[in-house]
Amino acid sequence: MRWAVEGRGARVGGSDLAVAGGVLAVEAAVALLLPESDVSHRPDLLGWALLAGSSAVLVWRRRAPMWCLLGMVVTVAPYHYLQYVQQAPIVSSMVALFALAVAGPPVRTYVVVPSVVLTMTAVMSTIGKPHAGSEMLQSAGWIVAVAVAGDVVRIHRNYVAAIMERAERAERTREQEAARRVAEERLRIARDLHDLLAHSITLIGVQTSVAAHVLVADPERLDRTAVASALDAIADTCREARAELRTTLRVLRTDGDGPLPDLAGLASLAGAAEAAGARVELAVDVGGEPVPPAVGAAAYRIVQESLTNAVRHTGAAQPLVTVRVGRHGGGLRLEVRDDGGREDLLPAPRADAHRADPHGTDPDRRPEGFGIAGMRERARSVGGTLAAGPCQDGPGFAVTADLPFAADLQGDPR
Repeated sequence: MRWAVEGRGARVGGSDLAVAGGVLAVEAAVALLLPESDVSHRPDLLGWALLAGSSAVLVWRRRAPMWCLLGMVVTVAPYHYLQYVQQAPIVSSMVALFALAVAGPPVRTYVVVPSVVLTMTAVMSTIGKPHAGSEMLQSAGWIVAVAVAGDVVRIHRNYVAAIMERAERAERTREQEAARRVAEERLRIARDLHDLLAHSITLIGVQTSVAAHVLVADPERLDRTAVASALDAIADTCREARAELRTTLRVLRTDGDGPLPDLAGLASLAGAAEAAGARVELAVDVGGEPVPPAVGAAAYRIVQESLTNAVRHTGAAQPLVTVRVGRHGGGLRLEVRDDGGREDLLPAPRADAHRADPHGTDPDRRPEGFGIAGMRERARSVGGTLAAGPCQDGPGFAVTADLPFAADLQGDPR
């Protein structure tokens, strides 16, 4: 039953009918043109029916090659026994045998073909036709040659199919790799823009609040120096953000080939945070050896996001933020910790706060976003780890990251 359904994917079509018709025409020409002899004569009505049947079974040579060959044996064996022109059904027999060898598997071909030849030889010899049996054995060489030719075609087709499948798989792999690189690049751009814009906009927002508080708290004794200082800080932050954004976009336009931020920029980050009202204690001690660029860039971005979160989320004015960066083992360790700030320096609440927020939520409050997740990705991009959470020994929040130097080539923390 497995043989009968093996080729069921190939339907009988016009090409199969054309092959069967062509083979029948060739066999009919051979049966009419070859001369008769003492051991063969021209087909009568039964002979023509058997000859037509041997050609008709070829329409199933692709769909069921095994049953096609068996049908060929059933029609050709009586044809030879009745001593019609012996050469006429050779074409259909060869076509059926070739189709069986092409369909494979080879074990079936080289088991079935000798079995059929030996069985027909034995039958012919048993029923009193010894000459027919010997002639069939003499033609066994042609039978084997056809079987080998069909097997060669099968091997070639399998080889071509394997090449095509590998090419398609390689194409899919390239497309997947391209999609993965695009996704990674989009994530990198998102992290860069988040770090840059969140940091700058947060500082601008805090400085604007300070200026507004100074103007509203005591208009009669306006502290012009404080207002001017806050506005100057806003202008400086805007200029720095514009310059860094321009650098980021230039790097993106040149396929990521450009300078990376490093530990030398931590002082400017601390200055920007201090201009927003925070108190920053910065300690950087990395020794005399240079820090790998990717590790330095990751540390810069982590400190930048940590300072932004400290200014935004401490819930108090003038938070004290301690930033310590130094060598630890075979890498870099950085610690950023805030103390929660001084509650006595908070601006007075607005009189319309409850009216503006009847459900008890601050309309100016922003969602936490993806800052901590982004810092973890920064650390992971260079093979490092990051822990962030409330301080265990007091108020405030702490971020600790370990960035190994050996994993510098694992990613681009830009």
